[in-house]
Amino acid sequence: MSVRDLIPWGREESRFPSLFRDSERDPFLSLHREVNRLFDDVFRGFDGGLPSVGRASPFNGNWPSVEISDNDKEIKVTAEVPGMEEKDIEVLLDDGVLTLRGEKRSETEDKNRQFSERYYGRFERRIPIGYEIEEDKIDARFKNGVLSVTLPKTAKAQSQAKRIAIKS
Repeated sequence: MSVRDLIPWGREESRFPSLFRDSERDPFLSLHREVNRLFDDVFRGFDGGLPSVGRASPFNGNWPSVEISDNDKEIKVTAEVPGMEEKDIEVLLDDGVLTLRGEKRSETEDKNRQFSERYYGRFERRIPIGYEIEEDKIDARFKNGVLSVTLPKTAKAQSQAKRIAIKS
């Protein structure tokens, strides 16, 4: 037996492999491709991390949820960190980048049901500011699982905004 006999399209000289023709002829190959595409699409959203079901997790890259508002005088960053305490969170401003980092630890134990669960995770979000900030007037507050950081802009940064007229 020659190697040429092992290649499906090598037996018949007139037939060459084609993705479109094979998928039309073989429904199982088409199903196989569609299932692979489905799994690729699902796991692409996890950024290489572990998936979590039903709750935000430090491992999926979307935690904590952050909202940023910018006006003429200040930038306000609000992060939702439910179940954490302020001692578990660190806020840093270095070279125009606001960093929020922390660690969440949770342990649940039910001796009656012989059940225990431990959950540990670290997070770090880096937010580029893009304006000069009055560093000595930065205000960070934590209440009910919500961290609010107010970054007042310098007078120079406030005057840099230029309104552009819109023409029709």
